[in-house]
Amino acid sequence: MRNFIIAGNWKLHKNNSEAKQLANQIKIRTTDIQRTDILVCPPFTALSVVNDIVAGSRVGLGAQNIFWEEQGAFTAEVSGDMIKSTGAGYVIIGHSERRLYFNETDETVNKRLKAALSVGLKPIVCVGETLEQREAGQAFDVIGKQINGAFSGLASADMAETIVAYEPVWAIGTGKTATPQQAQEVHVFIRGQIAENFGMEVANALRIQYGGSVKEQNARELLSQPDIDGALVGGACLKAETFVPIIQIAESLS
Repeated sequence: MRNFIIAGNWKLHKNNSEAKQLANQIKIRTTDIQRTDILVCPPFTALSVVNDIVAGSRVGLGAQNIFWEEQGAFTAEVSGDMIKSTGAGYVIIGHSERRLYFNETDETVNKRLKAALSVGLKPIVCVGETLEQREAGQAFDVIGKQINGAFSGLASADMAETIVAYEPVWAIGTGKTATPQQAQEVHVFIRGQIAENFGMEVANALRIQYGGSVKEQNARELLSQPDIDGALVGGACLKAETFVPIIQIAESLS
């Protein structure tokens, strides 16, 4: 039996009214889900209002970023304790858009990851290569470096609380998707890297999501791969009628 996790990254979408409506629709349509973990990640501004909707349901709550300091003169940043106070239990770290537009590095990913773990948030750490890197045959080198940087200094117990998301940068928001075979190949590599660093037991227990234009039409084939343990969904998560079918597919395969 497999324990998938399907997460929706809302990115820069949904004001509080819209967020409440979407969260409620997802909650209502997933009451029969028993084995699959469901997660929604709205903007910071909507975390508390979404928590009011989903608390006590099958739908979990996550933030899209975290700062590594607990408090101080860091205008516009949000700490782990602040995120926890909204009711959220997860946080996305190192998304490719953060790397591309906001100068995120492997070092800052590592600092954010440690901050999340220190307050009991479950991190979803994103890794992935650009199209240029893939075409140059550098995908594994890039991802290996990201993994080693992100998880530097972590204990095996920390990895037990962590999720990894493989998101090929060239497949995010483009409509392109890695083939199931391409995705599986990278997921096997990621699990192998974790095994080298933290042992086979930790690696086997690690959940690795695929992210990159996941939708109902390709979810079954992707999630059927033995090392793909869930999905980090972008555009398709912004409507219940396109997000919930992905959750239902995962449930049918679990």
